[in-house]
Amino acid sequence: MRRSMTLPLTLIAVAALLGACTQASDPTWTFPPAGAPTSAPGASGAPAGSPGAVAVSGAIELTSFDLGFTPTKSEVPAAGRYAVTLKNTGAAPHDITFPDGTTTGTVNGGESATVEVDVPAAGLAFICSIPGHSAAGMEGTIAVKGSTTAGGGSHGGPAPDTGAIEPDPAAPKYTLFDATAPELPEGTTHDIDLVIEEKLMTVGETAEGGFVQAVWTFNGTVPGPVIRVHLGDTIRIHLKNPATNKLPHSVDFHASQVAWNDEMTSINPGEEKLYEWKADYAGVWMYHCGTAPALHHIANGMYGMVIVEPRGGFEPVDHEFALVQSEWYLGPQGEPVDLAKASTGNPAPDFVVFNGVANQYLDNPLEVATGKRVRIFVLDAGPSIDSSFHIVGTIFDTVTKEGIRLTPDNPGQYGSQAVDLSPAQGAIIEFTTPEDGLYPVVTHAFNFVGRGALGLVQAGDGDPLK
Repeated sequence: MRRSMTLPLTLIAVAALLGACTQASDPTWTFPPAGAPTSAPGASGAPAGSPGAVAVSGAIELTSFDLGFTPTKSEVPAAGRYAVTLKNTGAAPHDITFPDGTTTGTVNGGESATVEVDVPAAGLAFICSIPGHSAAGMEGTIAVKGSTTAGGGSHGGPAPDTGAIEPDPAAPKYTLFDATAPELPEGTTHDIDLVIEEKLMTVGETAEGGFVQAVWTFNGTVPGPVIRVHLGDTIRIHLKNPATNKLPHSVDFHASQVAWNDEMTSINPGEEKLYEWKADYAGVWMYHCGTAPALHHIANGMYGMVIVEPRGGFEPVDHEFALVQSEWYLGPQGEPVDLAKASTGNPAPDFVVFNGVANQYLDNPLEVATGKRVRIFVLDAGPSIDSSFHIVGTIFDTVTKEGIRLTPDNPGQYGSQAVDLSPAQGAIIEFTTPEDGLYPVVTHAFNFVGRGALGLVQAGDGDPLK
């Protein structure tokens, strides 16, 4: 169905994913700060602040998107009255509301509004008061230079609350992980080098900066390389731990049948070993470092995917991708992940990601041709959080999960909306995109979508209105 207005493509997708709230005539605080009214003035949508006779000291410009503000932290040179302008670049309506009830009123997508507000020496917090938006991260602060802002939050939009781990403005840009699934190699015996590399890696970004962790990797990437073979093939893994590394490491292939205390034993820096196995079962399989504590080695980046094609191989499709869901429990900048955070019985990861980096496929959508067949190999590497893999706007007509198959010719014409995966489980899903547009890729555990488990499939040029 065609719509009557054009919106920025990425923002349409996020709004479709997270749910644009209906416009409210009387904005209210979802979680009112101390002293704030439960409903804000400005029911008509006009600014509630009155300039009176007080001179305006300056101007502040804030931009809203779905669902966040930028910047989330503003600074003014001195206390005084300021004109605050909200530009809404999102698809959903937003506002800026201050604790005393001063508000821009509801600002629809593509519009702007200005309100005057008194900023005290202690600073001022603000939120989007449309129900649910503040809880989703739409909050921020205005600080006076040389003082500490009272109240408010430290982030906006989809970025998580990383606690004491502050984003680093000087962090290098993350490296995009190519999600294209590799081709099936020729032959039936495959010699593969897995070289362990301990390195720094940017695992997520916010508007304020990035988060760099001292990760442990296979072949320098998180996840490690996708290994694709055919049923019955022999795989010879040459595991190498260079002398420049600091720790012992190992590898455990879930697709193999070998003794744990043989091929899976650890090797020290400067050593290497051969791990040989035969692909006796088809599917999507996990591999990971099993050196104690295995939780720390997996949480710090040492995992990857193996694809074993079934007898006769897969039917050809137009596009194939490989996505590994995993978690980051941030340690200090430039240090390994926090094992204590990863070990809790009530896991609360800072980031939940696809292929190692938060939101990388939101910034760089997976491009497909409209109406063509897409296959995605999916693995939940954990180490602790389940996945409910879902692509908004599609139905999976083919699913192979841990050896159980749903096919398009099933008698009842059943389909699949989401694929549930526990840590170390894999699946193969297939679908087509019905029209040009953007199709958000998520785990349908939505508390983790806001922590980085969000990407886009772009069909055609991504614009359904053309």
